[in-house]
Formats: sequence, C-alpha cells, structure tokens
Amino acid sequence: MNNDTKYLPVIAITMGDPAGIGPEIAAKIFAMPELYQQCRPLLTGNAQIMRSVLSIAKVNLIIHSIKNVSEALFQLGTMDVLDIQVEHPETIEFGKISVAAGDIAFRSVKKAIELALAGDVDGTVTNTINKGAINAAGHHFSGHTEIYAHYTNSPKYAMLLADEKIKVIHVSTHVSLRKACDLVKKERVLETIRLLNEGLQQIGIESPRIGVAGLNPHAGDGGLFGDEEIEEILPAIRIAQNEGILVEGPFPPDTLFALANGGRFDGCVAMYHDQGHIPFKLAGFVWDEKSGSMKSVKGVNITLGLPIIRTSVDHGTAFEIAGKGIACPDALLCAIEYALKLFRSKEKG
Repeated sequence: MNNDTKYLPVIAITMGDPAGIGPEIAAKIFAMPELYQQCRPLLTGNAQIMRSVLSIAKVNLIIHSIKNVSEALFQLGTMDVLDIQVEHPETIEFGKISVAAGDIAFRSVKKAIELALAGDVDGTVTNTINKGAINAAGHHFSGHTEIYAHYTNSPKYAMLLADEKIKVIHVSTHVSLRKACDLVKKERVLETIRLLNEGLQQIGIESPRIGVAGLNPHAGDGGLFGDEEIEEILPAIRIAQNEGILVEGPFPPDTLFALANGGRFDGCVAMYHDQGHIPFKLAGFVWDEKSGSMKSVKGVNITLGLPIIRTSVDHGTAFEIAGKGIACPDALLCAIEYALKLFRSKEKG
C-alpha cells in the first residue's frame, strides 16, 4: 500500500451467493483501476470460489487470502479476500439453490457487519443473495435489510433505493401485500419520511423535496377507495411539515413517480415493496433483447437507520446467466460510490 492511498476508506464488499452472478461482478469491479482511486476494497467470501470465477469474469487478478484486515495489500491487480471457509465449495453449481451457497453468502454478510461494527472497515457493500438459499441454510431472514437490522440492533430502519432521478424509500418491504396494507400507520409513515429526509441529506441533497404516495388507487379519492390516506398518511405528512421537512402528498402512486422522474421531487415515500421497486427498476434497468440479457442494471439499495454504512446492488442473483461471463457490474460500482458518499457525509459530522 503506497502513501497516496493509505488514507482512503476501507470498504468491505460481500461475495454474494456463489451460485449467482455476485462473484463474477465482484471480480470485474476489483479489476477496475478507478476502484482503487476511491477506496481500499476487500472482499468477504471464499478465496477458492473467487479463484474459480476469474476466467469467467475474464480478469487477471491474484487472489490474496487473508484472516484479518491488517493483512490486506489493497493493490490493483490483487483481490484481498477475507477468507470464509466452506466445505467442498467445488460442489456449488451455478444457477442452483443450495444450503452450501446460502450459508457462505450469509456468513460473508455477517462478517462484513462484524468488521464495520468493530471499526475495521469504514463501510460495507453487499452483493446478491438468494433468500431461499439462506433460509434453507438455517438463517431465517427475509433479506439483507433485516440481517443488518438484527445484527446492529437497529429498531428503526428502512430501505432506500437510489438512482440518478428516482430515489424511493418504503414504509414496508419484505412482507405480504395483505400485511403491507396493515402496516400503513401514521407513526411508521412519519418515521419513514424522517429517515428519507436524513438519508437524502447524507448523500448531498441539503433541502430534500419529498413526495409521498398514497396506498390506494387515486390516493383513496377522498375516501371512496379507502381511508388510509385520510386517517394515517396525511396526518404523518402534516407532522413532518411542521418539523420543517419539505414534504407533500399523498399523491396517486401512478402520478408521484412520473413527477419525481421529471425532477419535482428528490425522493419518494412508497407504501410497500413493489409500489416503489417497479418504477425504480423501470428507470434503471435496461433489457437488451438481441443479447438476451440486461444491458444495464443501475440502482442502489441503501439501508437507513443503521450505525454502520450499508449499500447494495438492487438486483437479484440472476441464476439464468450465472457462469456465462455476461453479468453487468454497473450496480455494484454505483453501490460503492454511494457508500463513499455516505462515508464522506459521516466524516463531516
């Protein structure tokens, strides 16, 4: 490590599910000179698995297995892997859910969290996991967000999706649609507005303009299609406005995201998972019919309300293309960039 880089933040990047595209896009990212100009990266995962994907990713890297962050070299051309052992990693097959793959993916995440809580790294960036695989391995969580909340003991947290134009936070995420409707309560809506306002400030927007979606079609249309907007959402908005937050709504969901995409709002509050994810991915995901793959998969998932920095790609394991060498690393690079934004904001205090 030369003197020019020794003050750069240390970022732990997880390997992801080895049956998916996570290891491949990680290898591609570690081969980029611009990564080492911004941070000192290391990977939490299995060194043997990472060696096996280098030819698939078509990169020339040396895998440097380490046990502690202090052993990392942080040199371009070398991937420092904080090695998490797994029995018979060669038995893990691309595109197939397995206990072994789920277990190593989960333990890679848990190790990154432990490093951040101990102050050994300055931020964490998570790669793709398969929820079925980690649950089959005995780790009963519905996703990364819940894993981080549990191991950091964070009672108030939320998922923020960030792209150039659309940034959206969710009142609820990984629950059934029926349960999501029950979770639309004034206290949670207000908490989510506050988290979004703070999160947008942390990524450099000084006075965020926030739009809030309704739950029902036409935002309830004055109570004709439901009263959640009147009873729960609007009262939360008014409290936030009295606190000085620049927030408006509730808007019909099919209108809100068009307004945000056009620049009226810096961030949006969605009431449930798909309400926010669908417009977000329409903006950032580009399918190429000719090649039969995603041309671009931009978009970052940020967990707000944690004592540590966590950003992530916002796409899945892509089992259908795993092992083919065609996975796009754009989202992982964006996730790292957002982690660095959050780090700089934290440093400013």
